Amino acid sequence: MIKNYLSPEAYKKLKEELNFLKTTKRQEVALKIQEAKELGDLSENAAYQEAKDTQAALETRILELELLLKNAVLIHPKKGNGFVELGSTIVVQSLTLPKIKRQFTIIGAHETDPNEGKISNESPLGKSFLGHKKGEVVIVKTPKGDVKYKIVEIK
Repeated sequence: MIKNYLSPEAYKKLKEELNFLKTTKRQEVALKIQEAKELGDLSENAAYQEAKDTQAALETRILELELLLKNAVLIHPKKGNGFVELGSTIVVQSLTLPKIKRQFTIIGAHETDPNEGKISNESPLGKSFLGHKKGEVVIVKTPKGDVKYKIVEIK
């Protein structure tokens, strides 16, 4: 079974999207199909074909969301255990030039946003930090060579 690690916020957002697609959006697409059918000859009816394509994409997204949510595992980090785990927000200091501090939140692959510091537990960076404690130096293997980070804080 594939596990999809999600924060409670992401789980709620995906459930809301699924509900919207199954109710409101399905009705909208069904109405467009009906309107296109009323225009006549379906073999050369571009509006009908477009509506059917929209319906296929909608049903595919619904199936994706249902599978994702069915296999969802909610991330609830244990506060104060001292180790980096799923859901942890960490502050790290690069020990390789340039020596900068960065903050990362380690989350499941479906929520990543590197621009906001949200990294996947499956990424090389995320995998490297998991299981380590404050003060430890972690070596991350990158295409440009090894990069060393010191874990300054675990939130």
